[in-house]
Amino acid sequence: MLEVNIDGASRGNPGLSAIGIIVKQNDMTLIEHYEYLGIRTNNQAEYESLRRALEICSKLDKEITIFSDSELLINQRNSKYKLRNQELKVISRDISVLEKNFEKILYKHVPREKNSKADKLANRALNEHIKKNMELAK
Repeated sequence: MLEVNIDGASRGNPGLSAIGIIVKQNDMTLIEHYEYLGIRTNNQAEYESLRRALEICSKLDKEITIFSDSELLINQRNSKYKLRNQELKVISRDISVLEKNFEKILYKHVPREKNSKADKLANRALNEHIKKNMELAK
C-alpha cells in the first residue's frame, strides 16, 4: 500500500499556487513531486495536489492512503461535507475518475506539522517560480 502526503500552497487566496507530493511504500520514499500551478485558491491547490497524486500513483499500486492537512478536502472525499464550489466540483469529477484506478483508497487528515515535507515541496515550487521570474525581469 502506498502512503501519500499531499499539500497545496497558495500565496494569496487566490494567488500564486503550487503542490507538493511525497509517495512512500514501506517507509521508503519512492517519489517527491512538486509543481507550480499558476493562480489558484488554496482549496483549488489542495484538490490539484490530490488529482496529481492519483495520476502519479495509478501506475504504482492499487491500494493507497492519502494524508492531507486539509480538513475540507479529506471530509469532502470521505463524504462528511458536501462539495458546493463549482471550480472544485470540476476537479472532483477528475478525481472520481482517477479513483477508479485503485482497489482501495483511504483519506486521512493529519495535523499540519505531520505534513511538513509535502508543504516544503509545494513552497519550493513557489520559490523556484518566483526566483525564475525575478531573474527574467532583470
